Amino acid sequence: MSRLLIIPAAGIGSRLGADVPKVLVRVAGMTMLERLLMLYRPWVDHVLLVLSPASEDVVRRHIEGSIDPPRIICVQQPKPTGMLDAILMGSALAKPLAPSSVWVTWCDQVAVHPKTIERLAQRTAASQDALVMPTVRQPRPYIHLARDSSRHIVRVLHRREGDEMPEVGESDMGLFALSPAAYFDRLPVYAKEVEIGRATGERNFLPFIPWLARTESVATFPAENAMEAVGINTPQDLAAVEQYLSSSSPKP
Repeated sequence: MSRLLIIPAAGIGSRLGADVPKVLVRVAGMTMLERLLMLYRPWVDHVLLVLSPASEDVVRRHIEGSIDPPRIICVQQPKPTGMLDAILMGSALAKPLAPSSVWVTWCDQVAVHPKTIERLAQRTAASQDALVMPTVRQPRPYIHLARDSSRHIVRVLHRREGDEMPEVGESDMGLFALSPAAYFDRLPVYAKEVEIGRATGERNFLPFIPWLARTESVATFPAENAMEAVGINTPQDLAAVEQYLSSSSPKP
């Protein structure tokens, strides 16, 4: 099974106070990029890294100096219009690779447990689902996947967009596996009618999940640990993830 991993990594890490692109911020001694490559190397064949114009040169130099470059393809996102556009930015480069599964993960989602990734690989290899993703249940969620009585995802609530959030919710964890049809065919269709974020004005990827679930199979499974859903956006997030990674359980 051939898998492509797309990493939107155009962030500048301003809330972290970083003087390097966010994907090069060090987490417990390793850059976010190095941690992601370590996590996914056993499971993916190619990595497509989406970078901003300001960060592309320095990230490319880092890759050439410290990482085996043939597995990594870099593409530039000219304007920060949102994760949806970032994910689609490399579709023309991805198509000749003919992946049997297209995975997406945010660049700051470095605490994903190897067992969660293994389960994702098993689920995608054994199913015909259009999208598969691990989720976590947690108090005061930043994202909540609202479901109907049949357990279908019908809406994605987002604290940053001003949605009213439940006390305890079900969140994605910034890791998604799309079928080739979902990525190359359905996602571009959705992009033409995407809901623009009310507060951010961004073209977000997450509303694609309930949009796709109306006509296709979207499957979820519980992650190993709720800490896997923590993206590193602030110094407090960084400290919490480093503490988690120092424990024995999340190590590969």
